[in-house]
Amino acid sequence: MPQFDLPLEQLEAYRPERHEPADFDDFWAQTLTASLGRADAPRFVEVDADYRELVTEDVTFSGFDGHPIKGWMLRPRHADGPLPAVVSYIGYGGGRGLIGEWTALPAAGFAHFVMDSRGQGSGHRTGDTPDPGVSGPHLGGFMTLGIESPESYYYRRLFTDAVLAVHAAQQHPTVDAQRIVISGGSQGGGISLATAALAPTVLDVPPAGAIIDVPFLSHMRRATALVDTAPYSELVRYFRTRRHSEQAAFAVLDYVDGVNFAARATLPALFSVGLLDDVCPPSTVYAAYNHYAGPKRMNVYPYNGHEQGGPVQEAEHVRFAREVVGV
Repeated sequence: MPQFDLPLEQLEAYRPERHEPADFDDFWAQTLTASLGRADAPRFVEVDADYRELVTEDVTFSGFDGHPIKGWMLRPRHADGPLPAVVSYIGYGGGRGLIGEWTALPAAGFAHFVMDSRGQGSGHRTGDTPDPGVSGPHLGGFMTLGIESPESYYYRRLFTDAVLAVHAAQQHPTVDAQRIVISGGSQGGGISLATAALAPTVLDVPPAGAIIDVPFLSHMRRATALVDTAPYSELVRYFRTRRHSEQAAFAVLDYVDGVNFAARATLPALFSVGLLDDVCPPSTVYAAYNHYAGPKRMNVYPYNGHEQGGPVQEAEHVRFAREVVGV
């Protein structure tokens, strides 16, 4: 498809007004503090996945409200620790998948902690974590799940899980807690962006950097007006039947919108954008990027869509992670 959003020179200057709830910081501080207070020690159980040069572990850690969340931990078998680590978050509809999908970063010398996404895992990757917090009528998917209030909204739980995943990775005996990079694309990019803002507010040791590829959940008012692709189409279809509910719904979405997290995030960050992306439109990515408060750089892919730069960007991940952790 052709480029459909603003020209690049306008995208680079695009910094829209933010819609920020007055109690945004208190809401997240109370949410995170309560769940950290209920967290048990994470469990790492080695499994034989037939990757002889890697140690592979099944992970269970405490997420939102103490709910058990699954994950994978992979690391090079013969590397001397403590190791730098990457904590990865998954795109929309996917879970932690299979161990064999995550061998690249351990091959580069990193420990790799992969967080499962509660209630997801029937899309592009399998998942193993239920969501005990499910409630209320919604239109399939997760975009409208619990949208009646900030307290019940799905992404409150998922973002809390993500912060506690960093906390769990820091407790692994072979991980250097001061050299952790968070990473994700699409939904995972939105999670990484939120975690970049939230983790330093509650963890004794913040992450060292953040990889934020084509972040979902940013500048959502514009996204729903600009594209009719999933997952944003879930909101559009919800509004079709629940007419005049937009104002109340967006008031809830403001608590999880990436532009509000970006204004609070100060970690060194690597972003990416595809100028043909009709899932997370370029202007919504740049809205988050241009509000981002920390050191940052953007990799632009003019002729790519939502694939996050593919293997080219994945190689950039390794270089960026090495840069921020000093290896």
